[in-house]
Amino acid sequence: MQNEFSSIAKPILNNVITTINLCRRASVPIFFTRHCHKSPNDHGMLGEWCDGDLIFDGAFRSELIPEIVPLVTEADKVVEKNTYSAFQNTGLREMLVERGVEEVIITGVMTNLCCETTARDAFVKGFRVFFSTDATATSEVELHEATLMNITCGFAYLVDCKRLQQRLFGDELYSN
Repeated sequence: MQNEFSSIAKPILNNVITTINLCRRASVPIFFTRHCHKSPNDHGMLGEWCDGDLIFDGAFRSELIPEIVPLVTEADKVVEKNTYSAFQNTGLREMLVERGVEEVIITGVMTNLCCETTARDAFVKGFRVFFSTDATATSEVELHEATLMNITCGFAYLVDCKRLQQRLFGDELYSN
């Protein structure tokens, strides 16, 4: 949910905010991720796929979109990453284990790259993964739908805002 991806993020923004609010209300720890590079050499193979157009720390495009910034509290953690997975060299796994987290909910962009890779890594690292169908997005509907089909074949349970609300609060009504 960074400025670089704002056009893809805008259509799911309300559902991402709803997910954040539901999790906050249920005392679920919230971790935001921010893709950024600190040096021209910290990209690995990603440089080939981005044609060298890397998102550098401090640039406008690396910052969280304005609608998300006020939702980040002192209790939350912003994890900076330089590849698709939020687990790769970030300490995220250790932070989750330290807080006793056993399940993760994946939201954001891009469904088929960062979200899917993070979900698969979470699964491999022993977390139960819930993948949002209405609070993830990517550049093409077909890529989004393909990821949803693939991820349910052994890595994650699909959830949307309504199902998440039911799982966290039963039939109790909740509105933003």
